[in-house]
Formats: sequence, structure tokens, C-alpha cells
Amino acid sequence: MNSKVLYILTLLLTSNILHAQSNSPDQKIAFKKFKESSIELHVFKPEKWKGSDKRTVIVFFFGGGWTGGTPKQFYPHCRHLSKKGLIAISAEYRTKKSHGVEPMQCVEDGKSAIRWVRANANLLGIDPNKVVAAGGSAGGHVAACTGTITGFESSDLKFSSVPAALILFNPVCDTSPLGYGNNRLGKNWKKISPLHHIDKKTPPACIFHGSADTTVPFNNVLQFKKKMDELGLRCDLHAYDDQKHGFFNFGRGDGTAYTDTVKKMDSFLDSLGLIEYPDKRSTK
Repeated sequence: MNSKVLYILTLLLTSNILHAQSNSPDQKIAFKKFKESSIELHVFKPEKWKGSDKRTVIVFFFGGGWTGGTPKQFYPHCRHLSKKGLIAISAEYRTKKSHGVEPMQCVEDGKSAIRWVRANANLLGIDPNKVVAAGGSAGGHVAACTGTITGFESSDLKFSSVPAALILFNPVCDTSPLGYGNNRLGKNWKKISPLHHIDKKTPPACIFHGSADTTVPFNNVLQFKKKMDELGLRCDLHAYDDQKHGFFNFGRGDGTAYTDTVKKMDSFLDSLGLIEYPDKRSTK
């Protein structure tokens, strides 16, 4: 191997290592403990962070059909938003593979995560009134449930599990026979179907969905937006022609969809006054 090739390979390896390090969380915190295990919040902090801050915090929930998945899915989003001045978190929650649970318990863990974040505002340096829930696919369902579903509580009820806003990537909004996951839920489907629990207290939402999604029907977000519109609630739906499930993820395709969805996510947060620290413009 000549020196030029070796030099190029070294540069590529170094670049990959630095990228991995930059996308690693600054801290992991166990927020819910069970008999033989616990689940954690993967926390990304801005460079200028202080414990006395009152920053916006966003909590992402990974996708995986309530069966599997990893918090690493939203590491790029978290690092991006931490550079905008937010505390960004990618949360673990129990799944069928990890803990043998059903979707009801996924929702329970999602609500627990939001409550824990609010209860520990001083530890995280966040404003408890500026908590955003986000997620993709089944994780989008978990996020949507924090803003729509009552019950399924297993933590400190002094703190609300309802976020200030929702950011949803090809989310499961409808668990009826016309939506997704009905075979897992059976007769209990309506209990955790966000579409069927929208009311005037539902927080503003920003949704990204591909029109060619054959996993989670595009119609399920159309119906969600329709119901939000009927109640005079804000719901920004961004439809992506010919895009399939998971199109928004970092590293998918040529990266155009990731870049565009992140840009629109930033604009949505900014419009709600949820990106307000001086370092919010510190990166693209």
C-alpha cells in the first residue's frame, strides 16, 4: 500500500471516528428502574450549557414497531439541536424484544420520560414549560400519545406528561383497523390511538410523512391534521412525494430529505419561541 492511499484511508478513519464522537451523548441518565433493569435518557447538551439555564428540551423516541429500535436513530437530530441551544434527548423505552412488553407499556414509558424531565428541570437546566416530544414511526406514536392520551401513568403525577409541542416523523397516529398496529392491540386499540383522543388541549404539531409510505399509511396523518384543523389547532403537515417509510433518517439516500426535514423542524420550533438562546444560530 503506497503512502498516498494510506494517508487517504487514515483521513477517512479519523473522520468517521470524529463523527461518531460528535454524535455521542454527553450523558446517560437512568430515569426509570425495574427489578432487573433500567431505561435511560441519552442527553446532548449545548457547549454553553449551565445547570441554571432555562432552555428548551426536546425528547425523541425511536422507531421500530414497538418491537425493537435504538436511541441512536436520533443522535444526529439531537446533536444538531444541541448546537442550536437546546437540551436534546434520545430516550429509551421498553419494547417487545428488550423487555417483552406491548405498545401500552411503550406509551407508559414515553409519558414517564416527559414527567421525569419536568421533575428534574434544575438538573437538566431546562424550562419545564418548554418540553417538546418527538419521534419516528412507533416512536412518533409514543410522542403523539404524550400529547393526547390520558392514563398510563406510572410516575410522579405532580408533573404533566403533556409537552408544549410535537414533532412527528411518519408517525402512527391511528391504531384502528384502518391505521397501523391494530393486530397488536386488538379490542384495546382505541385506548392509545392519538387520532381518537385529539381535543382542544392537544399541543401544536409538525408532521413529516412520505406519500408512498406502505408501512404507516399516509392517510393516518391526513386524518390527524383534519381533526386538528377542525378544532382550530396548529398542525403543520409536510408531505414528501414518492417517499417511503423512514425517508427522513440521517444517512438515508442522498441526505436531501434529512436536511430538509431538519430545516423545517428548526423553523417550527423557532416559530413557537422554542429556540431562543444566543447560540441558536451557531450552526447550519
